[in-house]
Amino acid sequence: MKTQLFALLLCLTLLNTTTTKAQDLTQQFEDIVTQYYEDDMPGATILVAKDGKAIYRKAVGKSNLEMDIDMIPENVFMLASITKQFTAVAILMLEEQGKLSLNDPITKFIPDYPTLGKTITVHQLLNHTSGIKSYTGIGDLVKVARHDKTLDELIDYFKNEPMDFDPGEAFRYNNSGYVLLGKIIEVISGDAYEEFLKKNIFDRLGMTNTRYGSNRELIKNRAMPYEQNENGYVNASYLSMSLPHAAGALVSTIDDMLKWQNALTNHTLISAATFSKAINGSELNNGEHITYGYGLGEMTLKGSKGYTHSGGIFGTSTNGIYLIEENVYVIGLSNCSCNDIGDVTQKLAAIAIGKPYPTMKDVVKLSETQLKQWVGAYEFEDGAIRHIFMKDGALKSMRESETNTVFDIFPLAEDRFMFEEGNIEYKFSKSTDGKKQAIFITDSENVGKEVDKDMPEARKEVTLSNEVLSPYIGKYELAPNFIVEITVEGSQIFAQATGQGKFEIFAENETTFFAKVTALKVEFNINEANEVESFTLYQGGVETLAKKIE
Repeated sequence: MKTQLFALLLCLTLLNTTTTKAQDLTQQFEDIVTQYYEDDMPGATILVAKDGKAIYRKAVGKSNLEMDIDMIPENVFMLASITKQFTAVAILMLEEQGKLSLNDPITKFIPDYPTLGKTITVHQLLNHTSGIKSYTGIGDLVKVARHDKTLDELIDYFKNEPMDFDPGEAFRYNNSGYVLLGKIIEVISGDAYEEFLKKNIFDRLGMTNTRYGSNRELIKNRAMPYEQNENGYVNASYLSMSLPHAAGALVSTIDDMLKWQNALTNHTLISAATFSKAINGSELNNGEHITYGYGLGEMTLKGSKGYTHSGGIFGTSTNGIYLIEENVYVIGLSNCSCNDIGDVTQKLAAIAIGKPYPTMKDVVKLSETQLKQWVGAYEFEDGAIRHIFMKDGALKSMRESETNTVFDIFPLAEDRFMFEEGNIEYKFSKSTDGKKQAIFITDSENVGKEVDKDMPEARKEVTLSNEVLSPYIGKYELAPNFIVEITVEGSQIFAQATGQGKFEIFAENETTFFAKVTALKVEFNINEANEVESFTLYQGGVETLAKKIE
C-alpha cells in the first residue's frame, strides 16, 4: 500500500513539474508575440511544434479590419514564396518516378524556350542559378500584377528578356524559374499545376485548407491582406493570382503547414536521400557553396542547424523554420507586410530549443569601472573594425562603415553584452598578457582582437521639414519582388522592406539618409525635372539602385 502511494505521489510530482515547465514555455512564447502584435491591428497565426505536435498555437490581431473580425488559428493566408517548397518537392517526386532528371535541359520539356545558346537545367531553376531574369523585376510590378495571364502568357512575358548571367555562374533569387518548374510539372503530368498538387500532395496528406489561391472563389476563413502607409492601414494592392503561380500562389493554414512539415520530416512523399538535396544548399559552377537548395535554404540558429523559407507578397508576410536535431518547427503567417514575421518565428524557435534570445528584462547593472574595461577598438576575422566606447555612463558600439552608426549595448553579465533587439551579443575576455578579445555573436561567432586604432566620428543627423521629406514618399523596387516603402510622419521619415518591420532613417543632408538600427545609407536620386526617380542603397560595401515604382 505504501509503495503504491509513493508511486502515485511521484507521478503527481512529475506531472506538476511538466505542467509548470509547459506553462513557463507558453508564457515565453506569449511575451514575444505580444511585442509585435496588438489586438486592433492586422495580425498573424503562429504555431510551434516539437516532435511533430503543436506545443503553441496562437492567433492574434484582426483577420478583417473593416468587419472588426478577430484572427483565429484556422485563418487561411497566402503563403507567397513558401509555395516554392511545394513546387520543388513536386519536381523531386517526378524525379523519383523516373519522369525527369534534375540535369535535364529545360528545352526537353519546353522546346521553344529561348535559352540563347545556353544549357539551362531543371536543377538551375530549382536553386535560382539559371540566369533567367525574374519577371517580378520587369516593369512596374504593382501595375503588372493587376492583369490576369495564362501560364503561357506569363512565360512569354519574360522569356525574351536578356539573361542576368550564364547558367550556374551566380545565385539570384528568381520567380521566373519557379514558374517554369510549374510548366514542367504540367507538361510531364498532363495536369494543371494546382490539380497535380491537390491529387499528389494535399489530398494525400489531408491538407484540406491548402489550395491554389483565387480572388473569385470563396475561401472559408480567408484573412484579408493589408499594407501600411503614412495614413495607416490600407487594403493590399490587387494581385491577380494567375501571376505568382508555382512561385507563390498557394494559400494555407498553420495546421496544414504542420501536416506538410511532418510529411517532409517523415519522408512521406520523397526519400530522405532525395530530400537532402533540397535542404543542404547547392553549388555554383566554380564549386562555391550557396545556402539555397531546392525551395528551402540552410540556416543556423544559436548553433542549431536547420532549413527555412519566407514569403512576401502584397499584404502578406510568412516564414517557416525547421531545426533538425531538435525536431522543432515554427510557422508564422501574417496578413500585413507591415510586421516582420521572420523575426517572430526566429525568436520563438530559439525559445523552443532552450536557447532564447536575451531581452531587456535580462539586463543587469554594472559599475563604470566594470564597463570601461572593454573600451577599445577590435578587428574581427571578417575584416570589420568595431569600436567600444563610453558615453553618458553606458557602453556603445560602432562599426566602421558607410554610416558609422552607433548602437547601445546592454550588460547581461560583466563580460557579456547585447544589442537592444537581443539577437546580437558581445562576449568579452582578456588573455594572460592583458590583451582584450571580443566575440561578436549572431548565428555564428566572429572573433575580434584588440587593435590600436582611433574611432571615426559618428554620423551626425539634421532635421528636415515635412515639405522637404514628402517627395520621397513612395515604393521603390530594390530587387525582384522586394519593395521598400518610404513613408513620412511630420519631420520623420521611415523605410519598410517587404516582409520586414518599419524603421526610421535620419537625414545627413537633404538627399542622404542613414539608419541607426543597422549600418546602411540611402541616397535619393533626383532627375532633371526635379522628380525623385530612385534611391541608392549603400550597405556592406555594396551599392544597389532601387527604382521608384509608385
